[in-house]
Amino acid sequence: MTVKKYIKPLQEVFMKITVLDGYTLNPGDLSWNGIEKFGDFKVYDHTEEKDIVSRAKGSEIIFTNKTPLTEETLKQLDGLKFVGVLATGYNVVDVSAAAKLGITITNIPTYGTMSVAQMTFALILELCQHVQKHSDAVHDGAWTKSRDFCFWNYPLIELEGKTLGIIGFGRIGRQVADIAAAFGMNVLVYDKFKSEHRNNFKWSEMDEVLRESDFVSLHCPLLPDTKGIINKENLAKMKKTAYIINTSRGPLIDDEALANALNEDEIAGAALDVLSVEPPKAENSLLKAKNCLITPHISWATKEARERLMNITADNLDAFINGKPVNVVK
Repeated sequence: MTVKKYIKPLQEVFMKITVLDGYTLNPGDLSWNGIEKFGDFKVYDHTEEKDIVSRAKGSEIIFTNKTPLTEETLKQLDGLKFVGVLATGYNVVDVSAAAKLGITITNIPTYGTMSVAQMTFALILELCQHVQKHSDAVHDGAWTKSRDFCFWNYPLIELEGKTLGIIGFGRIGRQVADIAAAFGMNVLVYDKFKSEHRNNFKWSEMDEVLRESDFVSLHCPLLPDTKGIINKENLAKMKKTAYIINTSRGPLIDDEALANALNEDEIAGAALDVLSVEPPKAENSLLKAKNCLITPHISWATKEARERLMNITADNLDAFINGKPVNVVK
């Protein structure tokens, strides 16, 4: 990839910077100071695709989270030198077209490891303890009316001795394995690339992970060979008492196949922080499926993680301006 470098000293650099959709990263509780100091800065909460060119025209620097930058759009943005993706996934940008145009693309690869791992277990624990449902029952008067000192309306599950299957073993997958080990769980891991060996998990093939796990948690990237990896065939390999958790990418799961498996009691339940289309269509079958927890793609969004994302974004821009770009997408 050709990288266009600025030859002026950093203190002399002054450019037009446009953030196309800054609201998700910063709804008002963070500061843009680390970025706006570099130039003529404008941030939009949201930008419709039809408004991209008019808003970003003349910008040398653009930041985007989910606003798409197609080849057609990039060609209309004369002078654009740098696109910073405010996320790990960068499929919203036509990277090949950007390379031909000499535009550097960066992403934020490591900011959310702890937050996503934490959310993974928040979902697992909710499946096991049904905390919100039991709290709701208490507030609705069920405990007040109970003749016993305690009650439970849903099965309660202990994690120790259960098996967690992890599909995808990058930073987040490894952190999830560590947490699972602390709970006393057995951990099976499937990844095409066996990156390390530790005592708290066992490398396994996909079929073994699906067949033996009480919980299957997805932590792999969305690639052509992982899209729809949880489909009718693979769901049929899981225990009827098993649960599936997805805090990675929605299209890893065939929504219709999972909804059918849940409604037909082929698996015990699911907890999803991501869906194949976001926001979901009202007719998405998972919204009404049995035993299906769904949260609105918030695994990454703790304030601490967003602060890291913001800081890395500023560092990416600083490094690019100084001719030593980092986190470059190729």
